[in-house]
Amino acid sequence: MTSPRPDEFDIPSHFQHWPGDNAEDSIGPFFYFMEDGDSCTAFRAQPRNCNSHGSVHGGVLMAFADYTLCIAANGGAHQSVVTVSQNNEFIAPVQAGDLISGRGEVVRSGGSIVFVRGELCVGDETVLICSAVIKRLRQS
Repeated sequence: MTSPRPDEFDIPSHFQHWPGDNAEDSIGPFFYFMEDGDSCTAFRAQPRNCNSHGSVHGGVLMAFADYTLCIAANGGAHQSVVTVSQNNEFIAPVQAGDLISGRGEVVRSGGSIVFVRGELCVGDETVLICSAVIKRLRQS
């Protein structure tokens, strides 16, 4: 299977796909890029992501928030991480067709634990704020 391309989802071409996560690809696909050590993520909401109210399902937004926070925690390196805990606060609804962007920020980083926070936006409007504790996995 070929990796999804950002232009197929009307996402700028400098974004890239993180390969190998079937769950994220099933929901998304999600894309990211790194800029001066900061991460940015993107996801084009589709009708299949919506709930019975016609807005993007909260679980879909939480999965994208998790992706955003994990990309920030590993700095875009292909290091495996897992989420220990995650908090989300929904601010505004998202509609099919919206381009959701995410930004994550490392608050504190220890040996294997990283504390991160972030936000998801549609245009200039914040739609979700989030934070998490992420664990870096040892390479075997």
